[in-house]
Amino acid sequence: MPLLTVTRRLAFNAAHRIHNPGLSDEENERLFGKCNSPNWHGHNYTLEVSVTGEPDPVSGYVIDLAEVKRIVERTLLDRVDHRNFNLDVAEMTGTNPTSENIILMFWRVLEPALRPRTLSRLRLCETENNWVEYDGR
Repeated sequence: MPLLTVTRRLAFNAAHRIHNPGLSDEENERLFGKCNSPNWHGHNYTLEVSVTGEPDPVSGYVIDLAEVKRIVERTLLDRVDHRNFNLDVAEMTGTNPTSENIILMFWRVLEPALRPRTLSRLRLCETENNWVEYDGR
């Protein structure tokens, strides 16, 4: 059977402050610019969740994308939507909430939740021009 990849796109909103407490305020501002605002800032994020596998011989689906939506909402988005990554998301405690670090945390949460299917890629879009992708490697 061929391996196919299906993708579900979901949206959520969250705030954060990109800040390294090991650096001075001046160094943080120079390194992170507006993203270091002490008053936080937010994004309308888009998350793409890709699952790879063989199509089921009965349904023809790799996975029902409505099921992907339910899993992602229940295990992840209910915990991060309309939250502050610095203050409200336990998995981000002590981690600078860059998009790179956020997507790694998302993978750690979603990969076991989607088993026995194979999570093959996440794409997190912070803006229409800026995104990060991760494939588990």
